[in-house]
Amino acid sequence: MDNMYSYDYQFRLIVVGDSTVGKSSLLRSFCDGVFSQDPDPTVGVDFNVRIVEVKPGVKVKLQLWDTAGQERFRSITRAYYRNSVGVLLIYDTTNYVSFTHVTSWLNEARAQIQPYHSVFLLVGTKIDRESERQVTTEEGKAFADFHNISFIETSSKSSLYVQEAFTMIAREIYDMLTEGRIHVQSGWDGVKTGPKSANSNQSQPIEIAQNVQPRRNGCCSS
Repeated sequence: MDNMYSYDYQFRLIVVGDSTVGKSSLLRSFCDGVFSQDPDPTVGVDFNVRIVEVKPGVKVKLQLWDTAGQERFRSITRAYYRNSVGVLLIYDTTNYVSFTHVTSWLNEARAQIQPYHSVFLLVGTKIDRESERQVTTEEGKAFADFHNISFIETSSKSSLYVQEAFTMIAREIYDMLTEGRIHVQSGWDGVKTGPKSANSNQSQPIEIAQNVQPRRNGCCSS
C-alpha cells in the first residue's frame, strides 16, 4: 500500500475526453487493478489519489480528477483546469469521432489553464479491441507530434501500458520541475512540495515563481 504521508511532490492531473472513451476505466485499472465492462458514467468530477515513483527514491503523489465527458458538465470541468499541472487527453481508438474531438479538449484546456503551464499526454484507449480499431497508431502519434505533446496507447481491460501512461506524464512534469520550466507557485495547486521534500530540503527551498509564462506543449491507492 502506498504511504500517503511520504512523498516529495504532489501533482494535480485532470483526465478529459468524450463520454464513454474509457476515462474512468483507465483510472480504475491504474488505481485498483480492476476492469469494469460497463462502469457507471461520471457525474461532474470524481477524485482519486496514488503515489508513483518518477525516479529512484523520488515519490510523487498524484491527485487525479476524472471528469464527465457530456456537454452539460463542461462548465464544471473548466473549473478544474487552472489548478492542474497535467492533462490526459483521452480518446477511444475504436471511435474516430472521439479522436476528432481531442483538438477541442486540447484548445479548451490550454485556454483555461493560462497563465500557468501544464503538461499534456494524448492517450488512446481500448487497444485490446484491435479488430474494431478506427484510429491508427500513426494518426495518434502524428497528432501528438504536431501539437508537441506526448502520446501512448493503452488497454484498461488488460492493463497494458496503463501504469506507463501515468508514470510518463508524472516523470515529464518532474523533469520540467527540476529544469525550472515548471515551478511551485503560491496560490496554485498544480504542484506542491510534499512532507518528504520539505524535510530533506530545508536548506534548499523550492523557488516560488510569481510570473510564469505558459509554454506551448504538453492515481489511486486502495
